Amino acid sequence: MNQIQSVLITGANAGLGREAARQLALQKGISKVYMACRNATKAQAAKASLEHETGRKIFEIILMDVTDPASVRAAVAKLSTPIDAVVLNAGGTGGQSPNSLTNDGVTQIFATNVLGHVVLVDALLDRQLVTSTILYAGSEAARGIPKMGMHRPDLSDGTVEEFKSIADGSKFGPEGDPMQTYGYAKLTATLWMGAMARQHPHIRFVTMSPGGTAGTAGFDDLPFLKRIVFKHVGGVLMPLFGMMHSVEAGAKRYLDGLLNPEFKTGHFYASETGYPTGPVVDQASIDAALSDITTQDNAHLALRQFA
Repeated sequence: MNQIQSVLITGANAGLGREAARQLALQKGISKVYMACRNATKAQAAKASLEHETGRKIFEIILMDVTDPASVRAAVAKLSTPIDAVVLNAGGTGGQSPNSLTNDGVTQIFATNVLGHVVLVDALLDRQLVTSTILYAGSEAARGIPKMGMHRPDLSDGTVEEFKSIADGSKFGPEGDPMQTYGYAKLTATLWMGAMARQHPHIRFVTMSPGGTAGTAGFDDLPFLKRIVFKHVGGVLMPLFGMMHSVEAGAKRYLDGLLNPEFKTGHFYASETGYPTGPVVDQASIDAALSDITTQDNAHLALRQFA
């Protein structure tokens, strides 16, 4: 496995992505951080502030909107130098219309959290532009967080058709609760990562949850009352009760997954059952279905229908 010197991060101008970029720049041996962002103005502002904070001019902006596969492919087409590692960080609750369909036939929430990253990884692999590690920002929501009102995603049979229904939203209907559909999207991507690890053994595929992280934009698009609870009230109170942790702690999980070889390819690491904070464990030790090869392959095959 190659030593990691260059890293591309999606959603790198704010929150966890920006903090991961900052922490990487302070690591010995990191010589380039590619900031994949959809807004040029915000990206430039983040780049300037990161250069000031770290004292390093190693940041390069790549304009990319992960909700738009054409934008992703166009961005990869402009790359000429291989990148060692990629952090698939961009995500969220899908904007103001999370259940509306994109031109690719998936919901906005699924496009943001899953499909765009599938297209990105495929494009990088096709052009042999990634050499070492792919890290996906997973979530404890993929196995449920009962203490926070997030139920375990309930797969009926884990078939290709079921995963397609998750992608296009037909499993939930037009009024699907984004707090629940988010968990299904994260579960689908986690299973896809497991399948990719077996198909591409020369690349390390690690799913790492940043945990419940205060101070990010992840809840900005929730309905008003839920946004107030999770972002403002929760952002103050939840850390006090160990229910959330800082953006620095969340981004540190990314770095651990990238740089520590003890985190194995094809595995999903997140907090133990309870609140999404504290040390991470292999989630297959909690739910063996996460490592089921047939279910992983079915998720992968379903995504092929859209990517």
